[in-house]
Amino acid sequence: MSLTLSESDFSTCEISDALLKLGVPQGGHIPDIHRISPHPRGGLRGPAYTVRLVLASERDAPKLQGHFVDLAPEGAVAFVCAPPGAQNAVWGGLMTAGAQARGVLGAVVSGRVRDTAEHLEAGFPVYARGTSTVGQSPFTRAAEVQVPVTVNVDAQQHGGMPAVTVNPGDILLADEDGVVCVPKSLEQEVLRIAAQGREVDARCLRDIQSGVGVAESFRRHRGKS
Repeated sequence: MSLTLSESDFSTCEISDALLKLGVPQGGHIPDIHRISPHPRGGLRGPAYTVRLVLASERDAPKLQGHFVDLAPEGAVAFVCAPPGAQNAVWGGLMTAGAQARGVLGAVVSGRVRDTAEHLEAGFPVYARGTSTVGQSPFTRAAEVQVPVTVNVDAQQHGGMPAVTVNPGDILLADEDGVVCVPKSLEQEVLRIAAQGREVDARCLRDIQSGVGVAESFRRHRGKS
């Protein structure tokens, strides 16, 4: 059986490098999402369970039947996409409790969260853009789950990086450096290229530590001057 990204120990940086080599323009990086609560054993990785939120005032948007946490599959990473500019939290301590009860691995929130102490106490990994004391109602609501969601990134504010679309089942990886989304169709290629990149970096490191210099080691092993 082939190794999966969820089973691998590659860092988000190694995965981004591999995605760039495969032509993914932003290296899969979802900008400005930071670790709020760490996993007791390190980073977070697993298939995405996507949740699209809308402003409560958007009456024409679909309405989800039931709570999105109760629909989450075991072994998934919840990816919750809040409307751009929403100042309220869209994930809290009770959602963490519900997600843990269902075997969800963690939550990545393109938006704000609250109840940080409860996530830490539970040992449940949460990544988000920030925090808020204000809960979801009456500001935002869930519209759909398991649909493609595009993180609304202003390319001019993020160095020209285009928006990132997260599809259900795409692999999410998160650690102290940030969050990366890997299209499921690229998983095996990413693993192959990440392994090659790790070997190249190891050779560069040996040369640099021996005094060769960064530029020369890059020229030798990366083909860069």
